Amino acid sequence: MPENEVNEFKCYNSLVNPTPYSDINALLQELLSSVRALLADQFVGLYLYGSLSTGDFDRERSDIDFVVATKDEPSEKAFQELHLMHERLDAGNSKWARKLEGAYIPLGSLRRHDPADAPHPFLNEGLFRIERLSSDWVIQRFVIREHGTVVAGPDPKPLVDPIQPEDLRNAVRAVLREWWLPNIEDPWRLQRRDYQAYAVLTMCRALYTLRHCEIVSKPVSAQWASQTLDRRWMELIERAAAWRIDDGADDLTETLMFIRYTLDQLK
Repeated sequence: MPENEVNEFKCYNSLVNPTPYSDINALLQELLSSVRALLADQFVGLYLYGSLSTGDFDRERSDIDFVVATKDEPSEKAFQELHLMHERLDAGNSKWARKLEGAYIPLGSLRRHDPADAPHPFLNEGLFRIERLSSDWVIQRFVIREHGTVVAGPDPKPLVDPIQPEDLRNAVRAVLREWWLPNIEDPWRLQRRDYQAYAVLTMCRALYTLRHCEIVSKPVSAQWASQTLDRRWMELIERAAAWRIDDGADDLTETLMFIRYTLDQLK
């Protein structure tokens, strides 16, 4: 990395209250303090890129999606220390620690999507491992660049190259084929009520992006889909937008039909 680019990150912005929720802010400050201590001068910034930054966070249902930008790939020693740190947070008093999902990505890899890029440390569903970023990270980079919330670090816009509208469309097409088509063929995840709702809302967002080349929140895309698509999907979308674990609904059959409908739009 050029010396002038390294020097650019010596001063950090840091928000004490990056979200409207004091208990989540407390966890984020603990995460930030721990990550800075472990990564030292390798740390560049900590950003939120999911529902907390796009305006559709739900305290009962949402995850806390984050990305830590680093100067270089974390070493094996740093990986093990980060692993232990996340285990400590998970065993702590904050229920939100178990909602953390995110990646540790060096600046060169954060800048643009490269399918051949090396895998990076990634926390997902409580597992901390090395994982290759898939096509959906074109979408995540767009959200980080355009809507990301800075917990600490520089503005993310200079860190991520602009993402062209057709690149967003292509990323959505790839995610639908790579992830959602196999879920039709083997729908074990879709037995869960929360994943049914997640799938329906994700299809709404995918259809919106295919039509408009933009990323919007799940509530916005669900409202658009309810008003734009065939009325046969309206009740399914409304149930997904309002779902709760104990709502008693089982939309497996209709969810699979809606995924198939969305995949058909690729043709």
